[in-house]
Amino acid sequence: MAPPAQSQRSQSPSQPSGKSEVSDLKLQLRQLAGSRAPGVDDSKRELFKKVISYMTIGIDVSSLFGEMVMCSATSDIVLKKMCYLYVGNYAKVNPDLALLTINFLQRDCHDQDPMIRGLALRSLCSLRVANLVEYLVGPLGSGLKDSNSYVRMVAVIGVLKLYHISASTCVDADFPSTLKHLLLNDSDTQVVANCLSALQEIWSAEASTSEEASREREALINKPVIYYLLNRIKEFSEWAQCLVLELVTKYVPSESSEIFDIMNLLEDRLQHANGAVVLATVKVFLQLTLSMTDVHQQVYERIKAPLLTLVSSGSPEQSYAVLSHLHLLVMRAPYVFSSDYKHFYCQYNEPSYVKRLKLEMLTAVANESNTYEIVTELCEYAANVDIPIARESIRAVGKIALQQYDVNAIVDRLLQFLEMEKDYVTAEALVLVKDLLRKYPQWSHDCIAVVGNISSKNVQEPKAKAALIWMLGEYSQDMQDAPYILESLVENWDEEHSAEVRLHLLTAVMKCFFKRPPETQSALGAALAAGVADFHQDVHDRALFYYRILRYNVSVAERVVNPPKQAVSVFADTQSSEIKDRIFDEFNSLSVLYQKPSYMFTDKEHRGSLEFADELGNLSIGEAADNVVSSQRVEENDKDLLLTTTEKEETRGSSNNGSAYNVPYDSSTSVFASQTQIESAISNPTTAGHSQQASFGIDDLLGLGMPAVPNVPSPPQLKLNTKAALDPSTFQQKWRQLPIALSQELSLSPQAVAALTAPQALLRHMQSHSIHCIASGGQSPNFKFFFFAQKYEESSNYLVECIINTSSGKAQVKIKADDQSTSQAFSTLFESALSKFGTP
Repeated sequence: MAPPAQSQRSQSPSQPSGKSEVSDLKLQLRQLAGSRAPGVDDSKRELFKKVISYMTIGIDVSSLFGEMVMCSATSDIVLKKMCYLYVGNYAKVNPDLALLTINFLQRDCHDQDPMIRGLALRSLCSLRVANLVEYLVGPLGSGLKDSNSYVRMVAVIGVLKLYHISASTCVDADFPSTLKHLLLNDSDTQVVANCLSALQEIWSAEASTSEEASREREALINKPVIYYLLNRIKEFSEWAQCLVLELVTKYVPSESSEIFDIMNLLEDRLQHANGAVVLATVKVFLQLTLSMTDVHQQVYERIKAPLLTLVSSGSPEQSYAVLSHLHLLVMRAPYVFSSDYKHFYCQYNEPSYVKRLKLEMLTAVANESNTYEIVTELCEYAANVDIPIARESIRAVGKIALQQYDVNAIVDRLLQFLEMEKDYVTAEALVLVKDLLRKYPQWSHDCIAVVGNISSKNVQEPKAKAALIWMLGEYSQDMQDAPYILESLVENWDEEHSAEVRLHLLTAVMKCFFKRPPETQSALGAALAAGVADFHQDVHDRALFYYRILRYNVSVAERVVNPPKQAVSVFADTQSSEIKDRIFDEFNSLSVLYQKPSYMFTDKEHRGSLEFADELGNLSIGEAADNVVSSQRVEENDKDLLLTTTEKEETRGSSNNGSAYNVPYDSSTSVFASQTQIESAISNPTTAGHSQQASFGIDDLLGLGMPAVPNVPSPPQLKLNTKAALDPSTFQQKWRQLPIALSQELSLSPQAVAALTAPQALLRHMQSHSIHCIASGGQSPNFKFFFFAQKYEESSNYLVECIINTSSGKAQVKIKADDQSTSQAFSTLFESALSKFGTP
């Protein structure tokens, strides 16, 4: 049989067919290397272009190194540039080839053409080969003294490159002192700017080991240097101006007259066309006047116009960056911008991220004089085709109402939203009406009249349905159909997938029962029976609590579930003032755009689960994990401060009994009964002078046939593999991919805390329960452990992150599982194993 014919594939003309083409190039370059014929430079250009194109697409042309160096003996700058590009690329990966370039680069550093001198010096410093450092000192010294400013500018950056290759060589050659001399005496502003940048980086790195370097770094921030740079600031490029202005922000004037001198020098920088220069100038003004309250307020007035001008000009990305800084200022001084609220109106063609930021600013600047106009504008956005923006605008209207500005008109607008035939508008309006009623109970009559006409079947979003149910329970005496609506919802209990809604439904039915018992008793009985049998732990616990406290004493239950109303005066802020101040200190940086201090997105402990690989690398890895390596302390407080109110509720919910949803906090469920009574009711519902007959009377009233202690079917016991094995790379991959199945907070016994002085004891204890440690770290009082376990006779894995604080005696546990349905069973097993730690 004949061999199969090879497929003929046409090759791209830009790619060589094989080694033959590289060999042809090598031959042609060798022929042109010593030629001085007319037009030879043009031929070299064409060949150089081919070599660079091959190199760019990843073809190895390192074999042409010698020929390329020989052909570089020319005065053609274009050829020089291409040759330097080629040399720089292959010198990094092949230091031996770099030795071949030293002679011709050093020769070019003394060329008559300053452009060639500069390019050669830049290429020489870009080789980044440690054993060639000795060849850099001479050319750099000559370059710093060169008569041409371009060569000096390149030499300054070359000094910084040399420092990163060999810091000792750079310092021993006394290059920092030369740079300082150029900084204060050079006539070219770009050379001065490069000197400033290089010196700051070198002395900052040296300051940790050298007191002299620390003093030199501080010497940069003194009055003569600052005034010298400010007097020349108009000559600098935009980048250099930002560099100088950043240095000025670190300067502390000795008297107030210096502050006004500096601001007068920089006054015209606020009119600059470049947004970076304007923001850097604004930061200088704000930092200098922090201790002068009256002047600081005047600064806000002065910087307002330039920033608003920048927002309305330029690209959306630039507008967003400036708007983010303006947003920070608005939050600090809303009264200054209250008259300029129209600048924050949304344009139809703006991106959603710009619109969202403007909505926040409109909410912040609202006051008695402009609320009507702002709310009117926001209501227009409710019909926006961009649904997320429409939702945000409705929330903004509610936030303004909660600030006590023109509440009458705003309530009317929100009630109009409830009558709109758009599901998402109705959903957002219901949530806001609930918050308004918590703060302004006097508006209940008007609101309930409209809410009563909304069918619960038309509300599908969990938060909106929970808000509607809350109002049905809270104001059931004013809503004629409330018991029957609640009863229909209880009948469809199994069809409701949101645990938040089921929790609200339990509480609402309880409240309605105390206000209209005859109409609600059957619904309450059905709700308690369904709640006790519910698979969700929190729903089950709340239903069981309500059942037991009703059996104990109905009047106590009423005081717990339906106490006298108390209006909410202030809703919690999502950020602490300390966090806001830290962001303000980092003005003109990414912190303002991210709305969090820099350490929260740069330090490892704030990077989140995506940085697990680096984090795991710093911990001790192995089956036994005998050695515990110290790591940074794990503190969640700053993270929590940056969560929104909704996220805080979700976090609070997820830390209770392993539930992964947000447990709604209802202020009306405050416990007014004595703690002793309630504990007695839960621990023994038939004690404290109440007979079994009275207890069973509640069962008969509600139609329940429950025993004194309801029998909840226990899930099948989970069995783990005692010889489970999992390598760290697989653990990392699974940790990134799997969602968090359960998150909970567990309490440790004093004995367990005491035993944690030797963390290896916990590892051995958990291993005895077939839960193995793959990584551990930390130091007192914070320890972090990563555990894994495997289901018996199956390949299903369970991954656990356990953070233990010995001071509080608490353990934060996050569980991820291949099989989500068994995560609760594993959680119970893990909790049981952890609770036995430290016991004899």
